[in-house]
Amino acid sequence: MDESQDKPAVSVKAMEIAVAALFLVFGSVVSWDSHRLGSTWGSDGPQAGYFPFYIGLIIIVCSLITLGQAFVAAANNPFVLRGQLKMVTLVMLPTLVYVAVIHWLGIYVASAIYIALFMWWLGKYSWIKFVSVSVGVNVAFFLMFEIWFKVPLPKGPLEAALGLN
Repeated sequence: MDESQDKPAVSVKAMEIAVAALFLVFGSVVSWDSHRLGSTWGSDGPQAGYFPFYIGLIIIVCSLITLGQAFVAAANNPFVLRGQLKMVTLVMLPTLVYVAVIHWLGIYVASAIYIALFMWWLGKYSWIKFVSVSVGVNVAFFLMFEIWFKVPLPKGPLEAALGLN
């Protein structure tokens, strides 16, 4: 194994600070927008932003506490090693591409390609297995969602050509 794979990619402290900062921004947006809607008690009861405003304040306070703890007490232990991050990225990037192409190919064709590529690339399965599984799973999903449950999912040009749109 490559020695660089054992080096930390990100520390626990950095991740705690990043997540606390994101929650701080989220809580601030919630409180700000709730204040805009009205965050006081009106003559007929609480205004629309009353409860979300205070939930946002609680998120802000908790985020500030977490930020303080992260700066003061958090150990600089590794959160993820480079090798682990590489494996996560090997799955995440194709998944992002899959989600992006659903709009153009439809969910069934995109899913068949996604399953087949992962079975071939990471699983090293034979073509007969990855083709049969990827097509079979999507035929089953089509029957389940479109026929039995009557839930229309995004379709692409193949379904349109087959008259299934």
